[in-house]
Amino acid sequence: MPAQWKECAVIELVPLDAIPEPMVEALLDRAFGRDRHGRTAYRIREGVDAIPALSFAARFADGRLAGTIQCWPVALACDGSGTVPMVMVGPVAVDPEWQQEGIGRLLMAEMLRSADAAGMPALMLIGDPEYYGRFFGFTADRTARWRLPGPVERHRLLARGASVPDCAGMLGPDLRKVA
Repeated sequence: MPAQWKECAVIELVPLDAIPEPMVEALLDRAFGRDRHGRTAYRIREGVDAIPALSFAARFADGRLAGTIQCWPVALACDGSGTVPMVMVGPVAVDPEWQQEGIGRLLMAEMLRSADAAGMPALMLIGDPEYYGRFFGFTADRTARWRLPGPVERHRLLARGASVPDCAGMLGPDLRKVA
């Protein structure tokens, strides 16, 4: 356990829906800025709710929020050959005060355990390829022909899993998951 964590006792992982939404939004603003809603990642998941079983919060024993991870139902509409459902990972947000302390890795590890247990065959994200590749096995090997509803640095469009499609197509929300 990093030395800084000792002053706050223990970090516990809880379902994200156990945290009041204003606390989550405030953390996301601190981690990514208030202009984050205009990013391509937000457009990809527009109109769907996060997947509760794969979305977690890390909080200290005193109730302070240290980090969150959210996952979303998305799909790749392959050109001429159907739609492949996937899970979009992110944002993975850690309070700037606690970045570089392993909280993001803890959240990712819990999400991946849960995704594997639920049989989620394909995960994707937009993120640092060195970090997500090295620690979690995400690559850009099959994402080069995906189109997104906004700009993206191609090397940051990553995926992981046995069912990640290798087709040209448009990535967007999996609207079949909207109730």
